[in-house]
Amino acid sequence: MTTDPVSVLEGMYAAEAAYTGDFTPLAPFFAPDVVLHQAEGLPYGGVWRGHAGIEAFFAAMSRTWDVFELVKQQFLATASPLVVLTDMHVRSRATGRELDFPILQTITVTAGRITEVRPFYWDTAAITAVCST
Repeated sequence: MTTDPVSVLEGMYAAEAAYTGDFTPLAPFFAPDVVLHQAEGLPYGGVWRGHAGIEAFFAAMSRTWDVFELVKQQFLATASPLVVLTDMHVRSRATGRELDFPILQTITVTAGRITEVRPFYWDTAAITAVCST
């Protein structure tokens, strides 16, 4: 596997797009001690640690979203930590409602693996509202 940070993220995003509930294809992209910080107000908010935490996070996302599409991405910084601006399109499993929103992430890649992810949302209340019945 490559250690180039952009290639690591592109590989992880491709594995994420193909995610069907099996974490195995995603695991090689994450360091064993990876930390993911999600905004507390989200249905999947909190700090997720290690492979077990990331696997649980992907399961929580899958329970939350019926559709989770990365519509457009811009790599604003390509050295670690990378900065990625992504336009999202989602549909809630619970309500069937859809939402388009931007997300900005800083992602640290060390020795070819993701070690930290910090997503920043423009409007967590809108995301939560789409999921609320």
